[in-house]
Order: sequence, then C-alpha cells, then structure tokens
Amino acid sequence: MRYIRGGDRNQASFLPARIDDYVAADAAVRVIDAFVEGLDMFGLGLVRATPAVTGRPGYDPRDLLKLYIYGYLNEVRSSRKLERECRRNVELMWLLGRLAPDFKTIADFRRDNAAGIVGACRAFVLFCREQGLFAARLVALDGSKFRAVASAKRIMGERKVAEEAGRIDQQIAAYLANLDSIDAGERADSDAEQTAAALQALRARRTDLDALAARLKAEDRTSLVEGELDARPMGKGAGSKPPSYNVQTAVDAATGLIVHHEVTTEPTDNRLLHPMAKATKDAVAADTLTVVADAGYSNGADAAACENDGITPCVPANRAVNNQGDFFDRTAFIYEPQTDSFRCPAGRTLVRKQILTRKQSVLYIADDCSGCALKPRCTRVERRFVQRHLYEDALQCMNARVEADPHLMRQRRCAAEHPFGTIKRMTAGGRFLTRGLTNVKTEAALSVLVYNIMRVINLIGSQSLKIRLA
Repeated sequence: MRYIRGGDRNQASFLPARIDDYVAADAAVRVIDAFVEGLDMFGLGLVRATPAVTGRPGYDPRDLLKLYIYGYLNEVRSSRKLERECRRNVELMWLLGRLAPDFKTIADFRRDNAAGIVGACRAFVLFCREQGLFAARLVALDGSKFRAVASAKRIMGERKVAEEAGRIDQQIAAYLANLDSIDAGERADSDAEQTAAALQALRARRTDLDALAARLKAEDRTSLVEGELDARPMGKGAGSKPPSYNVQTAVDAATGLIVHHEVTTEPTDNRLLHPMAKATKDAVAADTLTVVADAGYSNGADAAACENDGITPCVPANRAVNNQGDFFDRTAFIYEPQTDSFRCPAGRTLVRKQILTRKQSVLYIADDCSGCALKPRCTRVERRFVQRHLYEDALQCMNARVEADPHLMRQRRCAAEHPFGTIKRMTAGGRFLTRGLTNVKTEAALSVLVYNIMRVINLIGSQSLKIRLA
C-alpha cells in the first residue's frame, strides 16, 4: 500500500490564467462582493466614498468593507491578521483585486466608519424585507452579555477609589519629604530629577481618581470601568462580574434572521422590551407584531406601551412574592375593578391607600381586621396590606398569552438562542476587540451582518442570493 502523494514542488506547471478560476461558483465571497457593490457608499456616509481630486489616492471603502465582512465571516477580526490574509488567501486576492492594505489602514476604517458599517447591516435587513424573507410576524427577543476589552481589575467603586487615593496621598507626602532632604544638600541632583518625575506621575494619577470619583457621584453609580467607561459589570450568579455590554437581538421565528439588534449598557433586560419591540416593528414595516421573550423582559409599563403601539407582547410575568411568611398569598385576594379595591378571603375590603412610585405599584390596606377568624392565617400586624402593580392588567394579559400557548416559549428558545451561539463562536466566545460603545456597535453590526448573510445562503442558496443582489 502507498500513500497519496502530492506533486513535485520544483516541477513547472501551467496554472489557470484567471484568479477567478480558484474561487468556487457558490463561494460566500461572491455574495459579499455582490452585496457591497450594490451599496450606496455616499449614502452610508463612509469615509472617502467619493475619491479626492488631489492628494495621494486612498483605498476604495468598498474594498475595505468587503475585507471586514469576509474576515468576520471566517472568524478573522484582527486588523493584523486581516493584513496577512490579504497576502496569502486566494479568495481575498480575488475579492480585493490583489490589494493588501496595511493593518493601520484596516483598523482606521473600522474606527472611522461606525455609522456606515451599521448602515450596511441595516441595508441587508431592508433587502431581506424587500425579498419577502421575513415570512412570519412572530419575533423572538433575547439578550446576551459580551465581554468588553477592559479587565475586571479595572472596575472602580467609591471605596476602591478612596483607598487608592489615600495610598497616593501618602506616597506624595513621602516624595515631598524626600525632595526637602535633597534640597538640604544630603543627596545628588539626579535623585531630585527622579523624585520629581515620580511625583508628577502620582499627581496625574490622583487627578484621574478625582475625576472618577466625581463621575461616580454625578451619574449616581456604584462602579465604573476605568479605561472603558461605557462598559459595565454584568453577568449572572454571585461574585464579581466582568465588564461587558448587553447585546440585544430580535429574531424572526420563521426564518431565523436577525431583524434588529442593539448594543446597550443595561445590566438587565427589564427595561428593553418596548424599545426593542418598537424598533423591530419599524424594521419590518408591519402594522402589527407579536413579540415573545423570557421573563427577564417582564415589565408592566413596557407591556402597556407595546399594546398601545400595535405590538402583542408574550412574556411570562416575573413577580415578587407578596406575602408574609406562611400567611395568605396575594393570589388569595380578589381585585374588584369597579371599586378599585381588594376582597380578602374573609370577605372584607382592602382599600387603596397610596402609590409606591419606586415600585410602580399601589398599596391597598384592610379597613379593619379586628375580630376576623382568619386573621391568624393572614397577618400578625394590625391590618393586612396587599400591593398591585400599576400596569397589572397589561402584565396579566401578557402572561395569559404564554400560559395559553406553551409552544411560544419553545419557539423563542429555538429562534433566539441559535444566533447568539453562532455569533459567539465567531467572536471568540463573545468578546469585543475594540473599546467604547460606538466601536463595539460597529463590531456587533459586522457580526450580525455576517450571520444574516450565512442564514440567507442556507435558506435560498448562494447563487440565488447573488442573483437577487445583482
């Protein structure tokens, strides 16, 4: 038996005359080329969308955008790695016409064209809408935490800032005393220069700490991420949480396409139901829309706002327990909307007392619990009270839809979690390479654009997609 052997490296051969012959007819790189060529570079606001009349010619933004889309599609996001790929990857040679921009040019393009790259992602969504690829009107919302560049060690709270400021004050005092001894003639002048330089660095750091403390107070926050102020500690479970961003997606349940996405600094999803649902409805240009999400999106005010905008939210209500130990739960009390009061298990009335603004609820309290036979099972205080959410009706309607159709939550799980799994695989487990909200939005847009292109290729085929894009 013999092995399969390759050809002799030193043997002369006739290679194909065209580089196009090396690229498969159904390769995804051909779809990228067709998509970018059809974009309005000037309308997207990309830098150098129109060539300059004078000066050294620059790279066409189409070529650099193609390079980034191809890179994210193949899990190559670093500008230095993209530079290397331009010199050895045959598909990139075909895509860029053998151009090989340096890494600085590549990195600057992503940094300087945030709005244009996000616009390109939206342009593909609009294309999918025009092609009728959004088959359903059921959209699944989900959020996931993506790691920021900053280290968890850079998280600074009031206590940590104060402790470091105290240490620096002590060091400054010691250096000042050292300078006094030098001035007294005890040491050489070279020591004075080193001490003065160290003192200047300490004072600069002390100024930075003062700025952090002022920002913490001004924004009423418990912590900041030094070096990446847009990021916030996020994550599940106990213990320290790394600096992250909350990436939101709205996925068409029928096709698996991401209709809308957003990168936020919200640590939880609780306040994002209506903003995401409204933006999604605008993206699909629909009169009505049904949105399904997990209990993390449970918010009465957002549910009511969705219904006012023609959106039907389907979210399990995430309720706090409103009881006192082993006493009667809130569910044992019947709300009577005609009188805006509650009826207790013993038949007595709980009347409206006050609005709890911070809890977005109304407090109801019993008129009189004296002599009630059920009081030992109801409360140990003088009178029993019950809270009702200000948007209780919207929460009940939202929760009832989920209970009536348990299949909705299975649809949400299958539709919303798959895109995040794919995107996190392509982004080193879900970690951004750039700092700041604007830059990470650019990265997220590239990832979503690539995912949608892959998804449409799987749905209708690359050649069919290329024809539609032409």
